[in-house]
Amino acid sequence: MNSVARIYHGAGSAVGQLIEVEGTRRVAAGEWVRILDARQPERRGQVIDASERATVVHVQQEMIGMSPAAADIVLTGRVSETVVGRDLLGRVLTGSGAPADDLPAPIGEAVRPIVGAAINPARRARPRDFIETGISAIDGLTTLVRGQKLPIFAGPGLPALDLAARIVAWARAPGEQDYAVIFVGMGITARETSAFLARLGEAVHSESLILYLNQASDPPVERLLAPKVALTQAEFLAYERGMHVLVVMADITHYCEALREMGAARDEVPGRRGYPGYMYTDLASHFERAGLIEGGAGSITQIPVVTLPDDDITHPIPDLTGYITEGQIVLSRDLHRRGATPSIDVLPSLSRLMSAGIGEGRTRADHREVSDQLYALYARGREALTMAAVVGMAGLTDADRRAADFSEKFEREFLTQTERRTIDETLDIGWRLLEAMPRNELSRIKPGTWAARDARRST
Repeated sequence: MNSVARIYHGAGSAVGQLIEVEGTRRVAAGEWVRILDARQPERRGQVIDASERATVVHVQQEMIGMSPAAADIVLTGRVSETVVGRDLLGRVLTGSGAPADDLPAPIGEAVRPIVGAAINPARRARPRDFIETGISAIDGLTTLVRGQKLPIFAGPGLPALDLAARIVAWARAPGEQDYAVIFVGMGITARETSAFLARLGEAVHSESLILYLNQASDPPVERLLAPKVALTQAEFLAYERGMHVLVVMADITHYCEALREMGAARDEVPGRRGYPGYMYTDLASHFERAGLIEGGAGSITQIPVVTLPDDDITHPIPDLTGYITEGQIVLSRDLHRRGATPSIDVLPSLSRLMSAGIGEGRTRADHREVSDQLYALYARGREALTMAAVVGMAGLTDADRRAADFSEKFEREFLTQTERRTIDETLDIGWRLLEAMPRNELSRIKPGTWAARDARRST
């Protein structure tokens, strides 16, 4: 939309930061609005609802001191747009795309509307290429595949943002030079922002990274714009410049809270636990912008971070997210308490596209067998430790005691890490742990794989 601006004198009503303008014509959802008052600084707003009776505008700045009835409301005729281009790489921006790094506003290569669309299913290519995050629990057992949507589920207080920072700093696409990471923060506090930037260190200025930071003190409407702005930039880099883009979004729960706040302000009929009934559609409109297009050179991969309210994985936000995405990475409060960092619980974690992205020519030929064996032994060890709490270690069989010892070593040496690891380093650590066990208890490793392993060691 790019029509002529229209000026209306005075708002019919105002509630909080919402104003209603009656008698409007040719209004588009998302259209930008200017609110002018000779006695006050200019405000900016956006159309969030349009009907025959009235248009509802959300004003981004505080309305204190302004009389909406005496203001001029200018419908600009322009929907939300953002500057996109390669020159945004290395920048830190606000949720709306404005500079947040004391540098001039980016010029960009183009201006694009931020309201995108899901990829046509008929044109989707099947994800099949590995993305190396540098984190053993993900690369080894919950492998991320290019074009996938793989969320992180974490209870309140767990270091999900720290894990996101590690992924942003460490992620690589093996064999690919044209690779970028986009991080979009939604409703994160000033303390979380500082900790996140500190964790990134010098990577903040990387020429393959863009940060969009919406803080908790910023307007809720910007929180709703932030993922759209970031994904519009990702689409430009992926589908017009042929780059492979990883988009990390934190926190989807804050985004949904802003949706609920906006819905309540508009007197909408609430759905489950007060969230809007269209929340599933809204989340899908973001998540389904990830993927690969048949015949295209680029791709978009997403890692949304979801805080579980009250540690409830059945809450509407993680529940709906799980319907749309292809697996989950789950953080454990118990592992965090025991000092495992990152505290990823691999047992409930899952990557539904893992099989498509591992094996000969992608990671390593032994990846699947090592992953399956590590998972099986760790699961048995956890069960043995639970049983030992009842009957004591002396009441366990020798095999169960070995599995219990293995699970503790697995958490200490495989899950816990402070430095980035390549996929070869991850699988080699897995082999070292497995080789300490009797071979007759490693039923997931085929004899041919053992022979290949022995041959490599002998050379």
